Amino acid sequence: MHISIVAKIVGVLLMLFSMLANLPSILVSFIYGDGEVSSFLTSLMITFGVGFGLWVFTWRSRQEMRTRDGFLVVTLFWTVLSIFGALPFLFSTNTPLSVTDAVFESFSGLTTTGATVITGLDFLPKSILFYRQQLQWLGGMGIVALAVAVLPMLGIGGMQLYRAESPGPVKNDNLVPRLAETAKALWYIYMGLTAVCALAYWAAGMTLFDAICHSFSTVAIGGFSTHDASMGYFNSDIINMIAVFFMFLAGVNFALHFTAWQRRSVSQYLRDPETRFYASILLAIAVFTVLVLYLTETYNAQNAFVHGIFQTVSIATTTGFTTADFNSWPLALPYLLIYASIIGACAGSTGGGMKVIRILLIFKQGFREVKRLIHPNAVITVKLGRTMVPDRVIESVWGFFAVYVLVYLVLLIVLLALDLEVVTAFSAVGASLNNLGPGLEGVASNYADIGNTAKWVLCLAMLLGRLEIFTLLVLFMPMFWRR
Repeated sequence: MHISIVAKIVGVLLMLFSMLANLPSILVSFIYGDGEVSSFLTSLMITFGVGFGLWVFTWRSRQEMRTRDGFLVVTLFWTVLSIFGALPFLFSTNTPLSVTDAVFESFSGLTTTGATVITGLDFLPKSILFYRQQLQWLGGMGIVALAVAVLPMLGIGGMQLYRAESPGPVKNDNLVPRLAETAKALWYIYMGLTAVCALAYWAAGMTLFDAICHSFSTVAIGGFSTHDASMGYFNSDIINMIAVFFMFLAGVNFALHFTAWQRRSVSQYLRDPETRFYASILLAIAVFTVLVLYLTETYNAQNAFVHGIFQTVSIATTTGFTTADFNSWPLALPYLLIYASIIGACAGSTGGGMKVIRILLIFKQGFREVKRLIHPNAVITVKLGRTMVPDRVIESVWGFFAVYVLVYLVLLIVLLALDLEVVTAFSAVGASLNNLGPGLEGVASNYADIGNTAKWVLCLAMLLGRLEIFTLLVLFMPMFWRR
């Protein structure tokens, strides 16, 4: 373990984060004159100072980063940045948050979960609102880089599939020969989608400020809004459908976006098994939701169509925007949507959940076992498109699924022990572990009323979900720290 190189990288990340997160918010505060400049300036100086200190003490370090160092850096990326990201909330006089609430809000932002403890968003300073949205945007780009460049190399729960076995996603080790070029290509796609999304929102009637802020959380699949009513504030079917389109795109593998753009062909999406399965799941759940809302006379035909499609895509992709109180929808719809968020979006996207590719492989492996019962001696392979998936990858996916279920149950029991109601605890764990945001019952609108201990538990759940569980759990293994 090369602690010096880990500290050096974390120091550089802190310095970079201090400027990227605080300087734009300072500019917004100047423009709107909301009196928050000192909050962000103080946060910038503290974060930069700590980062600079770490870098100064380790700048001579020249060791190469190993796989074990990578696990620690990836974990610290979200942990340390989330802690320092809470500073503006603490220094602001307009958001009287406790340390627990400030850290919870920051964790939720950077992990693109979208769970909030803040109420009265419509009355907060513009710079604080912008900062919350920007946290999600920065976290979203970090997720894409993590999924495409880091997790395949670390072999997290079948993500090595990304590197060699999956037909749409990354071939070889990088999208292009060097990691720096990979990062640059991803940034172009990410920023391009954000810019087009913002222009679309603006053209549809949002103010420029709201358009920019909501484009950040849409492309990042975050779900934070500048209004307590979320997307329902705008009361616009056009805006809702624009959001659906960009949430769907953001839920697709960004490596696939790159390939499609590079080859100037949409056929890349049509040929990719994960994308087809992803679209099929969303379509099936959306149709069922719309029909139930209409047949139970919850809404008229038009509203059933709009709300049904919007909430399906928003919850299933783990974005977390709302246009209606889906918690009160009839029959099993609220639970169906929460279960859909467990599947989540595609691997290599900004979405959360278990990832569509894993669910697809679990289904294929299940069908293979049924076939083996009929033909015990047959050699039956699992394929994605025309590519055979190695048994080692299948084992890794099943291992991830088993650990995911175990972690979910443990966190649920902990929340129940903290005296949360069953539905509230179940949905809070699901919404945090899948980086969704809104839950059911006591956490349907916000998380302000649950206890501080429960909030720290959910911060851990957000981190576990964002880091694909194994990345964090491996740090608790004694053998990880042995030479």
